[in-house]
Amino acid sequence: MPVDAAGALAAAPRVREIAWDHKDVQLYHLGIGAGRPATDPRELRYTLESRLHVLPSFATVAGGGAPGVIGTLSAPGVDVDLARVLHGGQRLRLHRPVPVRGRASAASRVVAVYDKGTAAVLVLRTEVTDADGPLWTDEAEVFVRGEGGWGGERGPSGRPSPPPAAPPDQIVDRAVREDQALLYRLSGDWNPLHADPEFAARAGFERPVLHGLCTYGATLKAVVDTLLDGDVTRVRDYRTRFAGVVYPGETLRVRMWRTAGTGGAGAGGARTGEARVAVNAVERDDAPVLADTVVRYG
Repeated sequence: MPVDAAGALAAAPRVREIAWDHKDVQLYHLGIGAGRPATDPRELRYTLESRLHVLPSFATVAGGGAPGVIGTLSAPGVDVDLARVLHGGQRLRLHRPVPVRGRASAASRVVAVYDKGTAAVLVLRTEVTDADGPLWTDEAEVFVRGEGGWGGERGPSGRPSPPPAAPPDQIVDRAVREDQALLYRLSGDWNPLHADPEFAARAGFERPVLHGLCTYGATLKAVVDTLLDGDVTRVRDYRTRFAGVVYPGETLRVRMWRTAGTGGAGAGGARTGEARVAVNAVERDDAPVLADTVVRYG
C-alpha cells in the first residue's frame, strides 16, 4: 500500500529552519488579493513596508511555504501520485502575533492517518518556534484518493456542517484576479495544478484552480477587515474545510456570523469571540468553497 500508516506515524519529526522578511509578507498579501484599491489606507497596511501588519495566515507560507500537501507526500511511509491528492482542511493556532521578519524552527510530522474506504486522510502538524518560544501550530489535512480500504480508523466525519440558519451579520464579495494563482504560487506552493492546464486536466479539472490556501488567506483578510477593524493581532485560531474549488477570475462571497463570546473583553477591552464563515463561488450558483470555517479572536 503506497500509504504506510504505521510508518508515517512512527517517523520522527522533520525539522527545518525558516526565515522571512517584509518582502515575503508583502508578496503573500498581494497573492491573496490585498492592495485594491492601491492607495486605500486600509490596504496599505498590507502592502507598504513602513506600516506593515502581518495577516496570520501568512504562517502557511512563511519560509517558502509550510509543508502542507507537498510536504505530506514526502513524509516517510507516503508514496502517492500528486494528481490524486486533495487538500481537505487547514487549521492555524497562533501563540503570538506573526512578526514582520523572523527566523524560526519548524518541526513537522504526520499525527493521524484515517481510512475513509475510498481514500486515505493524513494530518500533518507543524510546530513553529523562535528564540522567544512557540509562534504558531499549523495542521494540514490531506486526502489521497484511492488509498483507503485497509481497515484503519475512519476518523472524524468528513461531512461539512450547514452554516447558521440566521441571516449573516456581514456579507462581502471579493473578486479573484485571473492571474491570482500565478501570483500566489510565488510564495512557495509550486503544485502544477494551479498553473499547468495539462496537469489540471489529468487531475480532473477543466483548467487550473486557485490554491485552497489562497482562498483561506483571502477569507481571513475579509473577516479581519470587516469584523475586527483590521486588527490582525486579535486572531487566535482559524480553521476550515475545503468544500470546493475556485477558478481564477471568479468572485468569492464571504458570509460571516458572530456566534459566541462577543460580549466578553480581552486585553485592552477588545471583545473576544468567534465567527462562523461560509465562502461560495458567486458565478457557479453559489457553489460552496469553504465550509466549517471558524475564526476565534481575542
